[in-house]
Amino acid sequence: MNIKQDSQFLKKNNILVVPLDWGLGHATRCIPIIQALLENNCKVYIAAENATRSLLENEFPQCNFLPIKGYRIRYSRQKFLLPIKMAVQLPRILLRSFQEHRWLKKAVNQFSIDAVIADNRFGLFHSTIPSVYITHQLLIKTGNRFSEKILQKIHCWIIKKYTHCWVPDFEGNENIAGELSHPIKSPTNVQYVGCLSRFSFNVPPIKKYDLLLLLSGPEPQRTIFEKLLLSQLKNFDGKVMLVRGLPQIDEEQKNEEQIFKASSLLTIENHLTAAQLNEVILQSELVIARSGYTTIMDLIKIRKKAILVPTPGQTEQEYLADYLMKKKYFYSVTQHDFVLSDSLKLAADFNFVLPNFEMDQYKKIVNQFVQSF
Repeated sequence: MNIKQDSQFLKKNNILVVPLDWGLGHATRCIPIIQALLENNCKVYIAAENATRSLLENEFPQCNFLPIKGYRIRYSRQKFLLPIKMAVQLPRILLRSFQEHRWLKKAVNQFSIDAVIADNRFGLFHSTIPSVYITHQLLIKTGNRFSEKILQKIHCWIIKKYTHCWVPDFEGNENIAGELSHPIKSPTNVQYVGCLSRFSFNVPPIKKYDLLLLLSGPEPQRTIFEKLLLSQLKNFDGKVMLVRGLPQIDEEQKNEEQIFKASSLLTIENHLTAAQLNEVILQSELVIARSGYTTIMDLIKIRKKAILVPTPGQTEQEYLADYLMKKKYFYSVTQHDFVLSDSLKLAADFNFVLPNFEMDQYKKIVNQFVQSF
Protein backbone atom coordinates (compact mmCIF):
# COMPACT_ATOMS: atom_id res chain seq x y z
CA MET A 1 0.00 0.00 0.00
CA ASN A 2 1.48 3.38 -0.98
CA ILE A 3 1.45 6.46 1.26
CA LYS A 4 -1.56 8.02 -0.47
CA GLN A 5 -3.65 4.84 -0.12
CA ASP A 6 -2.56 4.45 3.51
CA SER A 7 -3.66 8.01 4.37
CA GLN A 8 -7.03 7.38 2.75
CA PHE A 9 -7.43 4.17 4.75
CA LEU A 10 -6.69 5.96 8.03
CA LYS A 11 -8.93 8.94 7.31
CA LYS A 12 -11.99 9.02 9.54
CA ASN A 13 -15.43 9.61 8.11
CA ASN A 14 -17.05 12.76 9.52
CA ILE A 15 -20.66 11.92 10.41
CA LEU A 16 -23.17 14.50 11.59
CA VAL A 17 -25.97 13.31 13.90
CA VAL A 18 -28.94 15.60 14.61
CA PRO A 19 -31.83 14.44 16.83
CA LEU A 20 -35.19 16.17 17.11
CA ASP A 21 -35.71 18.18 20.32
CA TRP A 22 -39.32 16.96 20.80
CA GLY A 23 -38.75 15.21 24.14
CA LEU A 24 -35.53 13.38 25.01
CA GLY A 25 -36.46 10.10 23.31
CA HIS A 26 -35.08 11.17 19.95
CA ALA A 27 -31.73 11.95 21.57
CA THR A 28 -31.53 8.77 23.64
CA ARG A 29 -32.30 6.49 20.71
CA CYS A 30 -29.44 8.15 18.82
CA ILE A 31 -27.02 6.97 21.53
CA PRO A 32 -26.60 3.42 20.15
CA ILE A 33 -26.24 4.86 16.64
CA ILE A 34 -23.47 7.22 17.80
CA GLN A 35 -21.76 4.39 19.70
CA ALA A 36 -21.83 2.22 16.57
CA LEU A 37 -20.36 5.06 14.49
CA LEU A 38 -17.53 5.54 16.99
CA GLU A 39 -16.85 1.80 16.92
CA ASN A 40 -16.56 2.15 13.13
CA ASN A 41 -13.78 4.73 13.61
CA CYS A 42 -15.97 7.67 12.59
CA LYS A 43 -15.53 11.23 13.80
CA VAL A 44 -18.98 12.19 15.08
CA TYR A 45 -20.42 15.69 15.09
CA ILE A 46 -23.63 16.21 17.07
CA ALA A 47 -25.90 19.20 16.50
CA ALA A 48 -28.36 20.00 19.29
CA GLU A 49 -29.44 22.58 21.84
CA ASN A 50 -30.73 22.84 25.41
CA ALA A 51 -31.72 19.57 27.16
CA THR A 52 -30.92 17.43 24.12
CA ARG A 53 -27.38 18.79 23.94
CA SER A 54 -26.86 18.44 27.71
CA LEU A 55 -27.89 14.78 27.61
CA LEU A 56 -25.63 13.89 24.69
CA GLU A 57 -22.68 15.89 26.04
CA ASN A 58 -22.87 13.80 29.21
CA GLU A 59 -22.81 10.60 27.16
CA PHE A 60 -20.24 11.62 24.52
CA PRO A 61 -17.82 14.27 25.80
CA GLN A 62 -15.34 13.15 23.12
CA CYS A 63 -17.65 14.21 20.28
CA ASN A 64 -17.82 17.59 18.55
CA PHE A 65 -20.97 19.61 19.27
CA LEU A 66 -22.52 22.16 16.94
CA PRO A 67 -25.32 24.62 17.75
CA ILE A 68 -28.63 24.26 15.92
CA LYS A 69 -32.08 25.60 16.70
CA GLY A 70 -34.68 23.04 17.68
CA TYR A 71 -38.37 23.03 16.80
CA ARG A 72 -39.21 23.87 20.45
CA ILE A 73 -42.64 22.24 20.41
CA ARG A 74 -44.91 22.85 23.39
CA TYR A 75 -48.05 20.96 24.38
CA SER A 76 -51.29 22.37 25.74
CA ARG A 77 -52.47 21.66 29.26
CA GLN A 78 -55.82 20.47 27.91
CA LYS A 79 -56.02 17.48 25.55
CA PHE A 80 -58.77 18.98 23.37
CA LEU A 81 -56.67 22.10 22.72
CA LEU A 82 -53.67 20.15 21.42
CA PRO A 83 -54.64 20.20 17.68
CA ILE A 84 -55.03 23.98 17.85
CA LYS A 85 -51.74 24.35 19.73
CA MET A 86 -49.92 22.26 17.12
CA ALA A 87 -51.53 24.12 14.20
CA VAL A 88 -50.36 27.43 15.64
CA GLN A 89 -46.78 26.11 15.85
CA LEU A 90 -46.77 24.68 12.30
CA PRO A 91 -45.35 27.85 10.63
CA ARG A 92 -42.40 27.80 13.05
CA ILE A 93 -41.78 24.10 12.32
CA LEU A 94 -41.72 24.81 8.58
CA LEU A 95 -39.41 27.80 9.11
CA ARG A 96 -37.03 25.71 11.22
CA SER A 97 -36.96 23.03 8.51
CA PHE A 98 -36.01 25.59 5.88
CA GLN A 99 -33.39 27.14 8.17
CA GLU A 100 -31.80 23.80 9.08
CA HIS A 101 -31.53 22.86 5.40
CA ARG A 102 -29.51 26.02 4.74
CA TRP A 103 -27.52 25.41 7.95
CA LEU A 104 -26.61 21.90 6.77
CA LYS A 105 -25.12 23.15 3.51
CA LYS A 106 -22.78 25.45 5.45
CA ALA A 107 -21.91 22.76 8.03
CA VAL A 108 -21.02 20.22 5.34
CA ASN A 109 -18.54 22.62 3.77
CA GLN A 110 -17.12 23.96 7.04
CA PHE A 111 -16.56 20.60 8.75
CA SER A 112 -16.12 18.33 5.70
CA ILE A 113 -19.13 16.22 6.66
CA ASP A 114 -19.29 12.91 4.79
CA ALA A 115 -22.85 11.91 5.82
CA VAL A 116 -25.71 13.12 7.99
CA ILE A 117 -28.10 11.12 10.20
CA ALA A 118 -31.20 13.05 11.25
CA ASP A 119 -33.80 11.79 13.70
CA ASN A 120 -37.13 13.25 12.54
CA ARG A 121 -35.55 16.51 11.35
CA PHE A 122 -37.35 17.41 8.15
CA GLY A 123 -34.75 19.64 6.46
CA LEU A 124 -31.45 17.76 6.85
CA PHE A 125 -31.26 16.04 3.46
CA HIS A 126 -28.38 16.84 1.12
CA SER A 127 -27.80 16.55 -2.61
CA THR A 128 -24.16 15.40 -2.60
CA ILE A 129 -23.63 13.34 0.57
CA PRO A 130 -25.59 10.37 2.00
CA SER A 131 -28.39 11.38 4.35
CA VAL A 132 -30.40 9.21 6.73
CA TYR A 133 -33.82 9.99 8.18
CA ILE A 134 -34.81 8.08 11.35
CA THR A 135 -38.50 7.65 12.16
CA HIS A 136 -40.86 4.97 13.45
CA GLN A 137 -43.91 6.87 12.20
CA LEU A 138 -44.31 6.08 8.53
CA LEU A 139 -47.98 6.54 9.37
CA ILE A 140 -48.72 9.51 11.64
CA LYS A 141 -51.75 8.88 13.82
CA THR A 142 -54.15 11.81 14.23
CA GLY A 143 -57.41 10.06 15.06
CA ASN A 144 -58.82 11.12 11.67
CA ARG A 145 -58.32 8.99 8.53
CA PHE A 146 -58.49 11.95 6.14
CA SER A 147 -55.78 13.94 7.93
CA GLU A 148 -53.69 10.78 8.38
CA LYS A 149 -53.64 10.21 4.60
CA ILE A 150 -52.60 13.81 3.96
CA LEU A 151 -49.86 13.72 6.58
CA GLN A 152 -48.60 10.37 5.32
CA LYS A 153 -48.21 11.77 1.79
CA ILE A 154 -46.36 14.82 3.10
CA HIS A 155 -44.14 12.68 5.31
CA CYS A 156 -43.43 10.28 2.44
CA TRP A 157 -42.43 13.27 0.27
CA ILE A 158 -39.95 14.34 2.97
CA ILE A 159 -38.58 10.81 3.44
CA LYS A 160 -37.90 10.40 -0.29
CA LYS A 161 -35.51 13.36 -0.16
CA TYR A 162 -33.16 11.29 2.01
CA THR A 163 -30.86 8.50 0.85
CA HIS A 164 -32.14 6.09 3.51
CA CYS A 165 -35.00 5.98 5.99
CA TRP A 166 -34.09 3.94 9.06
CA VAL A 167 -37.13 2.62 10.91
CA PRO A 168 -36.35 1.42 14.46
CA ASP A 169 -38.59 -1.63 14.38
CA PHE A 170 -38.68 -5.16 13.00
CA GLU A 171 -39.88 -5.96 9.49
CA GLY A 172 -42.21 -8.90 10.06
CA ASN A 173 -45.54 -9.35 11.80
CA GLU A 174 -43.83 -9.49 15.19
CA ASN A 175 -43.00 -5.84 15.66
CA ILE A 176 -43.32 -3.00 18.18
CA ALA A 177 -45.04 -0.08 16.45
CA GLY A 178 -47.82 -1.79 14.49
CA GLU A 179 -49.42 0.42 11.83
CA LEU A 180 -47.09 3.30 12.66
CA SER A 181 -44.07 1.54 11.18
CA HIS A 182 -45.92 -0.87 8.88
CA PRO A 183 -48.43 1.08 6.78
CA ILE A 184 -49.93 -0.44 3.64
CA LYS A 185 -47.54 1.59 1.47
CA SER A 186 -44.01 2.62 2.43
CA PRO A 187 -41.27 4.62 0.66
CA THR A 188 -38.78 2.48 -1.25
CA ASN A 189 -35.77 3.72 0.76
CA VAL A 190 -37.05 2.28 4.07
CA GLN A 191 -34.73 -0.02 6.07
CA TYR A 192 -35.89 -1.70 9.28
CA VAL A 193 -33.00 -1.50 11.75
CA GLY A 194 -34.55 -3.19 14.80
CA CYS A 195 -34.60 -1.77 18.33
CA LEU A 196 -32.47 1.29 19.07
CA SER A 197 -31.75 1.02 22.78
CA ARG A 198 -28.78 2.35 24.74
CA PHE A 199 -29.31 -0.31 27.43
CA SER A 200 -28.00 -3.82 27.95
CA PHE A 201 -29.73 -6.72 29.66
CA ASN A 202 -27.49 -8.17 32.33
CA VAL A 203 -28.15 -10.63 35.12
CA PRO A 204 -30.70 -8.74 37.28
CA PRO A 205 -29.11 -7.46 40.50
CA ILE A 206 -30.75 -7.49 43.91
CA LYS A 207 -33.96 -5.46 43.91
CA LYS A 208 -33.46 -1.97 45.31
CA TYR A 209 -36.69 -0.17 44.34
CA ASP A 210 -40.30 -1.30 44.38
CA LEU A 211 -41.21 1.35 41.83
CA LEU A 212 -39.33 3.40 39.25
CA LEU A 213 -40.99 6.52 37.83
CA LEU A 214 -39.56 7.66 34.49
CA LEU A 215 -40.69 11.10 33.34
CA SER A 216 -40.08 12.48 29.87
CA GLY A 217 -41.65 14.44 27.05
CA PRO A 218 -42.43 18.09 26.39
CA GLU A 219 -43.93 20.52 28.86
CA PRO A 220 -46.33 21.22 30.43
CA GLN A 221 -47.52 17.59 30.50
CA ARG A 222 -44.25 16.32 32.00
CA THR A 223 -44.72 18.54 35.05
CA ILE A 224 -48.45 17.78 35.31
CA PHE A 225 -47.76 14.05 35.44
CA GLU A 226 -44.93 14.57 37.93
CA LYS A 227 -47.22 16.42 40.33
CA LEU A 228 -49.90 13.75 39.95
CA LEU A 229 -47.43 10.99 40.81
CA LEU A 230 -45.96 12.82 43.79
CA SER A 231 -49.37 13.52 45.27
CA GLN A 232 -50.33 9.83 45.06
CA LEU A 233 -47.02 8.54 46.39
CA LYS A 234 -48.01 9.73 49.87
CA ASN A 235 -50.09 6.57 50.26
CA PHE A 236 -47.42 4.22 48.87
CA ASP A 237 -45.12 2.58 51.41
CA GLY A 238 -42.61 1.02 49.02
CA LYS A 239 -39.20 2.30 47.98
CA VAL A 240 -39.38 4.60 44.95
CA MET A 241 -36.92 6.14 42.49
CA LEU A 242 -38.14 9.17 40.50
CA VAL A 243 -36.14 10.23 37.43
CA ARG A 244 -37.49 13.60 36.30
CA GLY A 245 -35.98 13.72 32.80
CA LEU A 246 -34.41 17.17 33.29
CA PRO A 247 -30.72 16.91 32.32
CA GLN A 248 -30.19 20.68 32.42
CA ILE A 249 -31.01 21.01 36.13
CA ASP A 250 -28.07 20.19 38.39
CA GLU A 251 -28.24 19.07 42.02
CA GLU A 252 -27.41 22.51 43.42
CA GLN A 253 -30.25 24.13 41.51
CA LYS A 254 -32.64 21.37 42.58
CA ASN A 255 -31.78 21.98 46.24
CA GLU A 256 -32.18 25.72 45.85
CA GLU A 257 -35.66 25.28 44.38
CA GLN A 258 -36.67 23.04 47.32
CA ILE A 259 -39.21 21.28 45.16
CA PHE A 260 -39.32 18.12 47.20
CA LYS A 261 -39.10 17.06 50.82
CA ALA A 262 -36.49 14.42 51.53
CA SER A 263 -37.80 10.93 52.25
CA SER A 264 -36.06 7.67 53.11
CA LEU A 265 -38.45 5.89 50.72
CA LEU A 266 -38.21 8.35 47.81
CA THR A 267 -35.05 9.02 45.80
CA ILE A 268 -35.19 11.80 43.19
CA GLU A 269 -32.81 12.40 40.31
CA ASN A 270 -33.18 15.04 37.64
CA HIS A 271 -31.24 12.92 35.18
CA LEU A 272 -29.15 9.77 35.01
CA THR A 273 -26.61 8.70 32.44
CA ALA A 274 -27.48 5.71 30.27
CA ALA A 275 -25.33 3.38 32.41
CA GLN A 276 -26.87 4.66 35.64
CA LEU A 277 -30.43 4.41 34.35
CA ASN A 278 -29.73 0.94 32.96
CA GLU A 279 -28.74 -0.20 36.44
CA VAL A 280 -31.68 1.50 38.17
CA ILE A 281 -34.22 -0.13 35.85
CA LEU A 282 -32.68 -3.54 36.50
CA GLN A 283 -32.90 -2.85 40.24
CA SER A 284 -36.60 -1.96 40.08
CA GLU A 285 -39.58 -4.28 40.41
CA LEU A 286 -41.91 -2.22 38.20
CA VAL A 287 -41.63 0.88 35.99
CA ILE A 288 -44.20 3.62 35.37
CA ALA A 289 -43.41 5.66 32.26
CA ARG A 290 -44.81 7.43 29.24
CA SER A 291 -45.46 5.30 26.17
CA GLY A 292 -42.84 7.16 24.18
CA TYR A 293 -41.34 4.90 21.55
CA THR A 294 -37.77 5.12 22.82
CA THR A 295 -38.87 4.28 26.35
CA ILE A 296 -40.73 1.26 24.96
CA MET A 297 -37.64 0.05 23.08
CA ASP A 298 -35.53 0.45 26.22
CA LEU A 299 -38.00 -1.51 28.35
CA ILE A 300 -38.22 -4.30 25.76
CA LYS A 301 -34.42 -4.49 25.50
CA ILE A 302 -34.06 -4.76 29.27
CA ARG A 303 -37.12 -7.03 29.64
CA LYS A 304 -38.84 -4.99 32.33
CA LYS A 305 -42.53 -4.99 33.26
CA ALA A 306 -44.09 -1.54 33.08
CA ILE A 307 -47.25 0.54 33.31
CA LEU A 308 -47.47 2.92 30.35
CA VAL A 309 -49.30 6.24 30.74
CA PRO A 310 -49.50 8.02 27.35
CA THR A 311 -49.15 11.79 27.14
CA PRO A 312 -52.71 13.19 26.84
CA GLY A 313 -53.52 14.18 23.28
CA GLN A 314 -50.42 12.57 21.77
CA THR A 315 -52.16 10.12 19.46
CA GLU A 316 -48.96 8.19 18.70
CA GLN A 317 -48.41 7.37 22.37
CA GLU A 318 -52.09 6.55 22.89
CA TYR A 319 -52.00 4.14 19.93
CA LEU A 320 -48.77 2.48 21.12
CA ALA A 321 -50.05 2.04 24.68
CA ASP A 322 -53.24 0.38 23.43
CA TYR A 323 -51.45 -1.73 20.79
CA LEU A 324 -48.81 -3.05 23.19
CA MET A 325 -51.35 -3.77 25.93
CA LYS A 326 -53.30 -5.92 23.47
CA LYS A 327 -50.06 -7.79 22.71
CA LYS A 328 -49.57 -8.09 26.52
CA TYR A 329 -46.14 -6.51 26.35
CA PHE A 330 -47.16 -3.81 28.88
CA TYR A 331 -50.09 -2.70 31.01
CA SER A 332 -51.54 0.71 30.15
CA VAL A 333 -53.83 3.34 31.69
CA THR A 334 -54.70 6.90 30.66
CA GLN A 335 -53.46 9.82 32.72
CA HIS A 336 -57.06 10.92 33.33
CA ASP A 337 -57.87 7.53 34.89
CA PHE A 338 -54.55 7.02 36.63
CA VAL A 339 -54.76 6.10 40.31
CA LEU A 340 -51.50 4.67 41.60
CA SER A 341 -52.97 2.11 44.02
CA ASP A 342 -55.50 0.83 41.48
CA SER A 343 -52.95 0.67 38.66
CA LEU A 344 -50.50 -1.31 40.76
CA LYS A 345 -53.18 -3.86 41.67
CA LEU A 346 -54.30 -4.28 38.05
CA ALA A 347 -50.70 -4.57 36.82
CA ALA A 348 -50.01 -7.25 39.43
CA ASP A 349 -52.83 -9.36 37.93
CA PHE A 350 -51.83 -8.62 34.31
CA ASN A 351 -50.34 -11.49 32.28
CA PHE A 352 -47.19 -9.84 30.90
CA VAL A 353 -45.71 -11.56 27.83
CA LEU A 354 -42.30 -10.00 27.26
CA PRO A 355 -41.06 -10.45 23.67
CA ASN A 356 -37.70 -11.76 22.49
CA PHE A 357 -36.14 -9.77 19.65
CA GLU A 358 -32.71 -9.68 18.03
CA MET A 359 -31.39 -6.45 19.57
CA ASP A 360 -28.18 -5.78 17.60
CA GLN A 361 -29.68 -5.57 14.12
CA TYR A 362 -28.94 -1.83 13.89
CA LYS A 363 -25.18 -2.46 14.20
CA LYS A 364 -25.16 -4.34 10.89
CA ILE A 365 -27.00 -1.48 9.17
CA VAL A 366 -24.61 1.15 10.57
CA ASN A 367 -21.58 -0.96 9.53
CA GLN A 368 -22.91 -1.29 5.99
CA PHE A 369 -23.67 2.44 5.86
CA VAL A 370 -20.15 3.44 6.90
CA GLN A 371 -18.51 0.93 4.55
CA SER A 372 -20.53 2.29 1.62
CA PHE A 373 -18.72 5.65 1.59
